[in-house]
Amino acid sequence: MPEPLTLTVSLRGTREVGNDYQLFRLTGLLDAFSEATFRKAISQCIDEGPTNIILDLSKIDFVDSSGLGALVQLVKKAQTAEGTLQIVSNPRVTQTVKLVRLEQFLSLQPSLDAALEKIKAT
Repeated sequence: MPEPLTLTVSLRGTREVGNDYQLFRLTGLLDAFSEATFRKAISQCIDEGPTNIILDLSKIDFVDSSGLGALVQLVKKAQTAEGTLQIVSNPRVTQTVKLVRLEQFLSLQPSLDAALEKIKAT
């Protein structure tokens, strides 16, 4: 059952916990205004576990450099906790990530099913 995440006015989302992963469905803007709250909330959830994280950004309208920085930090945190972080992307997010050549590091996935398969394979 999805539980709402308390983020910001411009970034909203829900969290679902599966057997070996957490799924976050986010909508809105991942920018300098929302980055700190977003990073803190997801980081705390990684600490609680499970440490395999799926960020569904398919409904995100905009990501700036602050948002990308938060994503990089969260990937590193998940890896340190012996987990993974998969990002379900959309064309806008993918284009932004490709501009800085982070598509491999951020493990962009075309769909939720692909992200789930990637977690099962680890």
